[in-house]
Amino acid sequence: MEKSSLLQLVRSFSAVEIREIRKFLKSPFFNQRQDVIDLFEYMTNANKDMSKPKVWVQIFDESIPYDEPRLRLLMSYLHVLLEQYLSVRELMSDPFGAQIQLAAAYRRRKMPAAFERTRKNIIKSLEAQPLRNAAYHEQRYRLDMEVHLVAYATNPTDVSLLRTAGESLDVAFMAQKLQIVCQLLAHQTVYHSDQEENWERETVEAASQSHLAHLPAISIYLHCYQMLRNPSEESHFQAFKTLLLNESRAFLTTEIHGLYILAINYCVRRINAGQLRFYAEVLDLYKVGLEQDYLLDDGVLSRFTYHNIAAAAIHTGDLEWAATFLQMYKNRLEKRYRESAYSFNLARLEYARGNHALVLDLLQKANYRDPLLNLAAKTLLLKTYFDLNETDTLQSQLDAMRNYLHRKRVLGYHRTNYLNLIRYAEKILRLQPGDRTAAAALRKAIEKEEVLSEKSFLLGIMG
Repeated sequence: MEKSSLLQLVRSFSAVEIREIRKFLKSPFFNQRQDVIDLFEYMTNANKDMSKPKVWVQIFDESIPYDEPRLRLLMSYLHVLLEQYLSVRELMSDPFGAQIQLAAAYRRRKMPAAFERTRKNIIKSLEAQPLRNAAYHEQRYRLDMEVHLVAYATNPTDVSLLRTAGESLDVAFMAQKLQIVCQLLAHQTVYHSDQEENWERETVEAASQSHLAHLPAISIYLHCYQMLRNPSEESHFQAFKTLLLNESRAFLTTEIHGLYILAINYCVRRINAGQLRFYAEVLDLYKVGLEQDYLLDDGVLSRFTYHNIAAAAIHTGDLEWAATFLQMYKNRLEKRYRESAYSFNLARLEYARGNHALVLDLLQKANYRDPLLNLAAKTLLLKTYFDLNETDTLQSQLDAMRNYLHRKRVLGYHRTNYLNLIRYAEKILRLQPGDRTAAAALRKAIEKEEVLSEKSFLLGIMG
């Protein structure tokens, strides 16, 4: 039974859900079998023996011989009921969907007064809430169709609601299709593919030319598409960012989270292309995203996002805000990464403040198990020793970095980057004072190097 899909499902439930399921299984409308309840109770105890014979003994009287087909049938009953619970829970999580289903039930029962009361309640609630995403327009379509079916019975010539329903459906369809187009384009950007399907282009053209293009559910994805398709034209990013900041309440938190990530990734690509002014742009997005909880996943902040926010704040010189951020969001990180992420980013902040002693203290005490974080910490140590002109210690640090890279051969691009950093750092150390020819040649080589993240630092220390 350990590998059964039923047990996997039971173990996926939270403590709150288990309490809800107990009530659900005790409802005679859904279940009238005590053995189903007994089986569920037994399976919720993780410490119990889940072998089928043992389960049988716990559910049935010991005098009853073990009957595997009967036990499997009981497991099937329970599985069906648990899936019904999930379905009911999903239905109840969408109050408008449930209300529209209620309206449909009144329509089918030919109860016009009850139908009209329900319709008015739906409209009042639907328009009072801020969402204007694809789901909102889909709900308007479903409601318009229900109203049309009621009106058609008394006035078959009136098709005005069909037109209204059709328009709502157009918005919902275009918005959902544009979401898919943007997700595909974002994927192609990451994997360096410029392939564009005909249907993608047709979708964008149809949405752009529609009189509905101004609606938030459509316009935000049109600007997102243009930003991703034409990254060098900054006006698309600015239009997308404006909508993102001004229309965020029109979308679910999960939707706006995805849109923020697309905007942030765009800024990161521009930064990586040398357009450093995008540090300020991405910091704006990070600040609002943090204030509105758009960047957290179930209350947890990714350590990668934590690193990136700190880097953006430090680069823009917003050091006091960076210090507040590092402390405020430290406990929002996964516990296993909390101390290492905090100490490393605090060291970066102290380096920016010129507190080299604190940098050395923070980095030398920390244990960075993540290879990339370990290398980033070693790089910060390298820069600190350069600033302090501690050449012997610096050479030892370069040797340690090289040995580490030789042991970690799976780093790919990052390995090349850090090996280049070591190579050029050692060449700078070996430069003879006053040898302008050698210095000029080295500077030119560094400038031409394509894979070198600390290029500006190395050029800076050469003067």
